[in-house]
Amino acid sequence: MAGIWLDVLDEIARTCTAHGRGDLLQTVRQKRAQLLDPTLRVLVVGEPNQGKSQLINAIINAPACPVGDGRTTVLPTVVRHAEAPTAAVAQAPPPAPGHPTGTADAVAVERTPVALNQVAAGVAGLVGRRPGGGPAYVEIGLPRALLGAGLVLVDTPGTDEVTGIGAAASVAAPARADTVLLVSDSTRELSVAELNMLLHITRSHPNVVVVQSKTDLVADWRTVAERNRQHLAEAGVPATLIPVSAALRLRAAAADDRGLNAESGFPALIARLQRDLAGKADHLARAAVQTVARTVVEQLAAPLRAELATQEAEEQSGPISRLHAAQREVDELRRCSTRWQNTLTDEITDLLADLEYDLRDRTRQILRAVDEAFDTADPLVAWDTFQDWLERSLVEAAEANHEWLIQRCDWIARRVAANFDRYGYDVLPPWSMTMPDDIGERLPELQRPTIDRFTTGQKLFTGMKGSYGGMLMFGLATTLAGMPMINPVSVGIGALFGGKSIRDESKQLLRRRQATVKTAIQRHVDDFFVRIIRDCRDAARQVQRMLRDHFTGLTEELQEAIVQSFRSAKQEADTDASLREQRQREIRLKMTRLAAVYEQAQQLTGARSAPLLLEPQG
Repeated sequence: MAGIWLDVLDEIARTCTAHGRGDLLQTVRQKRAQLLDPTLRVLVVGEPNQGKSQLINAIINAPACPVGDGRTTVLPTVVRHAEAPTAAVAQAPPPAPGHPTGTADAVAVERTPVALNQVAAGVAGLVGRRPGGGPAYVEIGLPRALLGAGLVLVDTPGTDEVTGIGAAASVAAPARADTVLLVSDSTRELSVAELNMLLHITRSHPNVVVVQSKTDLVADWRTVAERNRQHLAEAGVPATLIPVSAALRLRAAAADDRGLNAESGFPALIARLQRDLAGKADHLARAAVQTVARTVVEQLAAPLRAELATQEAEEQSGPISRLHAAQREVDELRRCSTRWQNTLTDEITDLLADLEYDLRDRTRQILRAVDEAFDTADPLVAWDTFQDWLERSLVEAAEANHEWLIQRCDWIARRVAANFDRYGYDVLPPWSMTMPDDIGERLPELQRPTIDRFTTGQKLFTGMKGSYGGMLMFGLATTLAGMPMINPVSVGIGALFGGKSIRDESKQLLRRRQATVKTAIQRHVDDFFVRIIRDCRDAARQVQRMLRDHFTGLTEELQEAIVQSFRSAKQEADTDASLREQRQREIRLKMTRLAAVYEQAQQLTGARSAPLLLEPQG
């Protein structure tokens, strides 16, 4: 009968060993020993004052557990078969450091016999316990047929006192029981705490019975029982509810009243316990193995699911993420290289055009001033003063143009360097451009233009030509009046005409001198413009080449570092991906085996339970 479920349980134990879970292996071994034990261990739990101790007394029809003495139950009470009534306080040595509690009866215990009239004090923890000892419980032996058939009853403290019993809770743990009886009296419906306790127990224990006690105290206990069954169904608790009255059971036993015994409800409860005892090696064992399988597989699968989820997260933040980041850095550096080259070319082109326009505008202003000056001034008189002004103005224009060139080149360097801001350090080239000290000496020399002078002989000749015509014209006119051709009037008129000719010729010579000077200055300013623009272009091209070489070297350094980082990230990502893929295959293989073990355990009862979620949530 035990062959099938025992094989499954042994397979679960081997699975625990394969996963390195010694704690789970210990639990499985304890469950194996428990299921092979022919006795039926019944754990009686519940809140205080619900009639747990009286229930045990009524089941075996003997005052085994103290009732109504006013003392607080501190230690669990184990009631088993004995040839003669006995009582003892069993206590294990204190657990070694690092040794888990909860295995009180897995080690050698020391039993201290106590008198039967001292059982109540023993249950209260007042006698039989050694200070500083390990887990303890009270063990009572009675010669009863039901106990002799293999029934072992465990009375526990109230649930609100469980936290105070320390390691003794291991003796009363539901996992160590074959059947769990939760006792709740008929004076009220099941409380929220009791329903929560039932939910907790049924997750780890397949055989739970709700005993509704004290039906003799409540007239409408049937209504309470029906409502409790509804609560169990709504909460999803797979537990049978059996109403009983311990008082009626004990009274019926004393009077040997079969009818009263049937009215107490205990025949149904005892029949359930006997059925569980008879079916422990088959039905109960199968259900227990099924529950153990679920618990073990859940605990073994949880870290595997967590590891898979962690690996999926590492794919986003681990070597693969760093590889993608390095690839983005390579692409960004390529775009940065294109941007800074375009920026440098565009800014130098704009600079050359702006420099030419600036110098052309300054020379035009100088030429306008020259035109305005020599519209009235005589080059023969103002040339020296004008030459100093012109040379000074041209030097100032050249210096202003060079100063603007320096400022714009510095601005261009910063504009190009701004493309490298994301790399987090200063990338400006270590250079400085200053105003040339010999800018005045580099200007073309202004040659004095050849200017015609109005000499005395020229004035005499011009005056004679003008006076001759006037004297002849007016002399002929005076002859008509009977006067000679040369007379005082014609001579005077000739002198006037000679003076006018000299003045007109002097003005014409002045305008020719002014035009000659303007033309010469225009040629000189053009020569100045060509030379200065050539110097500015050469300086701008030198700056362009210097910036190009500097940022090209910087780009190569960054590219070398980024490519090296990319190679390292790719190698790390390839290695990590290979290791992760191998580990994922191992995890999925383990999960497949866990699923097979779980499925094998579920087939023991012939019913399908809800499948376990063995894959990580996406």
